[in-house]
Amino acid sequence: MSLDERYRFENFVVGAANKLAVAAANAVAHAPGAAYNPLFIYSGSGLGKTHLLIATGQLAHQVMPELTIYYATLDEFVEQLHGAIAAGRSDAFRQHFDTIDMLLLDDVQFLAGHRETQSEMLRLFNALQRTGRQIVLTSDRAPAEISDLDERLITRFSGGLIVDIGPPDYETRVAILRRKCEERGAEFEQGVVEEVARLGFSNVRELQGALNRLVACATLGQQRVTRGNVRALLGERLDASKTLTPAVSGAVGDEFSSFLHELADAVGDTIAPWRARLGEAITEWQQLGYRVDRLERALEHTDDPGVAELLAAFERDVDRLRRLSAEAASLDGAVVDGDLLRDPDRVDEAEALVARVVTGAGPLPAPRPELSHAAFEAGPSNQLAVHASGEVVEEPGRKYNPLYVHGPAGVGKTHLLHAIGGELVNASGGAMRVACLGAHQFVDELIAALQEGAIERWRARYRDVDALLLDDVQQCAGTERAQEELFHLFNNLYADGKQIVVAGDRPPRALDGIDERLRSRFGGGLVVEIRPPDRELRARLFARALADGDAAADPELVEYLAARPATSVTELLATVSRLRQAATISDAAITPAFARAELEGTTLAAAPTLARGAVGIDAFFLDREKVVWEWPDLSGLASEELR
Repeated sequence: MSLDERYRFENFVVGAANKLAVAAANAVAHAPGAAYNPLFIYSGSGLGKTHLLIATGQLAHQVMPELTIYYATLDEFVEQLHGAIAAGRSDAFRQHFDTIDMLLLDDVQFLAGHRETQSEMLRLFNALQRTGRQIVLTSDRAPAEISDLDERLITRFSGGLIVDIGPPDYETRVAILRRKCEERGAEFEQGVVEEVARLGFSNVRELQGALNRLVACATLGQQRVTRGNVRALLGERLDASKTLTPAVSGAVGDEFSSFLHELADAVGDTIAPWRARLGEAITEWQQLGYRVDRLERALEHTDDPGVAELLAAFERDVDRLRRLSAEAASLDGAVVDGDLLRDPDRVDEAEALVARVVTGAGPLPAPRPELSHAAFEAGPSNQLAVHASGEVVEEPGRKYNPLYVHGPAGVGKTHLLHAIGGELVNASGGAMRVACLGAHQFVDELIAALQEGAIERWRARYRDVDALLLDDVQQCAGTERAQEELFHLFNNLYADGKQIVVAGDRPPRALDGIDERLRSRFGGGLVVEIRPPDRELRARLFARALADGDAAADPELVEYLAARPATSVTELLATVSRLRQAATISDAAITPAFARAELEGTTLAAAPTLARGAVGIDAFFLDREKVVWEWPDLSGLASEELR
């Protein structure tokens, strides 16, 4: 999750009340997991604990760019957890934290009353600490003062270092005000800043709010600010000594929100109210990093363009962008940093972008169109598998789920898998998302995702499919991480009623090196075998392979070839290829006699002749000492030795 660049150690003013907390946070940033783990920072509202928390993450990433840092408020953490549980992705949610090096969690006091979240937090806390990864927490009270909190969590929160941040003293308040004046380019007469610092503001946010009021009065209200009129200008703010509600619902309650109220107060009597309201919103959203072209165009109107409706629609679009950002952040943080997710005028494009991130950057491995259902020959040796595949296509996810197909190499398992995938796509009019791939590709993609730090994106890509067809599953043997991922993917897809088809070279119970959890799931649906092609199937396959355009194959030739044993379809097709090559070399037709001579090593009655004149071959090349008239068995040709 991206960290707010505004919160850094460089712009955090250190004073007596926060010196220990700053030193501890700095030590943690330079040595995550080694200095104080966990580091628990608590203070009242508006004293800088969130600033310090994020600054810790910023510095840690600057010192060690390879660190993976996760920041969230407790509310965001709870929302993500509940969303994962509702979507059946709780395992994926937990696994996400296996890649985290530093956890920054804000406002943990809101754990009170969330028993389920406390249990998950305890599990996460143990996992992170056990592997030496850093945890930094903030709260508005000490761990022991958080009501209804599991005693085990209190113990763990207290096991590192607990530091508090107190209200700033006078000198610190002056330093804070001077820093804020520099950031905004604001200048006041001598003594003004010091006078504000002497007033009874209880936290930094209230102090900043007072400064905002003075800046607004000086720049927009055309009113001179002096040491003598500071109290009068602050008015009710001084009496109430509290922060104001942000102007825009859902906005961050920081110094900018307070500044907008002061700005509105200062100019409200001099310009049209709708313009003041629109200008306030523009400044607010700009400070939060959103494009405001739509609102700026509205300022060009001479009359009220319906500001209330305009702002309501704008806020709805911003809320949608926030949800999209949160959705994409757990998968690819780089997407969140893009301009598209900051432009409320391009929400549709942002939704399309996030959809692509969720489902993966590239297209799914699709079924090969040449391995179609129409090109698959059925016979007694594969009839049950073909029948089951038809049922799967008719009712995907409901009947025979999972379907496990096994048999020796070359009998047509891969063809059948791709044929099922193609039929699923065609039957749905292209609406079904079908992934059809071999286990070797599955493992390679996983390794690449781990290397690129894109494991969540890889998982989301396959969780989103409507059907998963995995070939040669025996190649997952010995790959612990791949089997773990396949196990969770299987559970997610099965729970969602998605179709799963798996092919292997042996029955599930005989898969050596495959976890028992997977073998039991593979065997929990329908297990069908494809045997080596029987004579009937061999005849059909030979007839198809030997057919030349509209001309049917010689029945006698087909009968001869079908009578020969073949352990696989691959072997059968290799026989046809061998005959075609030999016939081309010999310039002869493939007849039963030719096939018998080629395959059994007998000789034909007469050697083939070459058409001498048709191709203009010089007599030199027809010298019998320079021409091979009878070729040996092609399978016996020597292979080139690699050197």
